[in-house]
Amino acid sequence: MAPIAITPPAVEAKSQPAFSISQAAPVDASNIGTKRKIICFSDFDGTIFMQDTGHILFNAFGCGTERRQQLDEQIHSGERSFRDVSEEMWGSLDVPFDDGFEVMKKALEIDVDFKTFHQFCINNGIPFNVISAGLKPVLRRVLDHFLGEENSKHIDIVANDATISSDGSQWKPVWLHDTELGHDKAKSINDFKDSARLESDDGTIPMIVFIGDGVSDLPAAREADVLFARRGLRLEEYCNENNLPYIPFDTFADIQREVIKIAKIDDEKTKGKGLPSNFNPRANMWRRASSKKNVPLFAAMTPKEEKVFIWPETFTELKPVAENVPVAA
Repeated sequence: MAPIAITPPAVEAKSQPAFSISQAAPVDASNIGTKRKIICFSDFDGTIFMQDTGHILFNAFGCGTERRQQLDEQIHSGERSFRDVSEEMWGSLDVPFDDGFEVMKKALEIDVDFKTFHQFCINNGIPFNVISAGLKPVLRRVLDHFLGEENSKHIDIVANDATISSDGSQWKPVWLHDTELGHDKAKSINDFKDSARLESDDGTIPMIVFIGDGVSDLPAAREADVLFARRGLRLEEYCNENNLPYIPFDTFADIQREVIKIAKIDDEKTKGKGLPSNFNPRANMWRRASSKKNVPLFAAMTPKEEKVFIWPETFTELKPVAENVPVAA
């Protein structure tokens, strides 16, 4: 899920079902020949990969598991902002980038069917966008390693950048906006006014697919035409609690089968013209943003109460601390 705090609260590593390789029939990744453009947005940690990239680094080379959990709690309580806590987490690291990556690549487990799904997206001209809380250099290196640079280059990443010293003694996030809260409201409004049209290049309105697993994906989940939630985790619980339509998945093979099915049904009903057969007006923010990769544009389209979840480093407001009440270190 992605433009939230640099690293979301701790989650257990997700295990993949044993039947995903041995029993599930492989899915054909060839072109399906449907007319409507499809655009995919996906979370990274816990969705494409079972583990959290930031947590691996913090636990091994930074503040450690116990302190990281304390910092997570400070975020949840509102005692400190996402941006403040995130800077402490990344600032605690003392490891050269390459050494840190060696540990990450051994600890990370990619969804067993993601590579096939990604090839399916390439073959069908489906833009695949990672919307992540992580650091772009880290995520890009991970994708380059697991997918190969030739395939990785087809994935756009919307995340904060970073400057990392050669000796690894300084890891500093580069925020999308250089302000205390990271948001230039005037720029957001101007970018919104200048936003791209809803239609894709060939005149059809694209179908928006969002894929996620956890709490950080909740706001984005309501903005898609088609929503996939990893089975048994918080996003699925939220969808059930709020009667939000979604499709559960165990691996990306499940997503691929459903996307093929949905695309063919839409093709039969609409011939790729006008609105998608499962059109969600709230998905317009993703349709506009798909050509801009721009947080101000996302922000301008997002309801006020949801901004804090999508861009907490930008919109989180600190709760005032009551006088004479001790605050845990």
